[in-house]
Amino acid sequence: MNAPPAAERASWWKGTRGEWYVVAQVILFLLIGFGPRTLPGLPAWGGWAAKVATVLGVLLMLFGAALSIGGVLVLGSNLTPLPYPKDCSNLVESGPYAIVRNPIYSGLIIAAFGWGLWLQALLTLVFAAALFVLFDLKLRLEEKWLAEKFGGPYLEYRAKVKKLIPWLY
Repeated sequence: MNAPPAAERASWWKGTRGEWYVVAQVILFLLIGFGPRTLPGLPAWGGWAAKVATVLGVLLMLFGAALSIGGVLVLGSNLTPLPYPKDCSNLVESGPYAIVRNPIYSGLIIAAFGWGLWLQALLTLVFAAALFVLFDLKLRLEEKWLAEKFGGPYLEYRAKVKKLIPWLY
């Protein structure tokens, strides 16, 4: 795989390794964590919907956290916030990577939806959906680079393991 020239790598603001995706995801993380929760005039969630949302939200946050943490631990020294893989990285297919190709992103998305449900916050759920879209776009670039780096083994792995949502997508 051809790495960007050293001068391009030093100019992170040019985005040759996907730096702008990281900037966008930080903004979305801030909105999910601290942004507005609902639109003016919308009623609060009540009754059984609030109870279900709270329980489901906690379960999703726990599952999402476990998936992300597992992904970080198994990925180890291959971990980078950028979609461009490290030069010394290797292909990881075990642990949570056996059920989804991108368990860190998946876990963050699942936890973000759980957070929105737990808070019963419509806009937080919208921000979580935007995070899903952003990660899906970021992964298109990342997976192109992974296919260039690892070739056939990565293409085989990609054919058998779902991209972003375990067992679904």
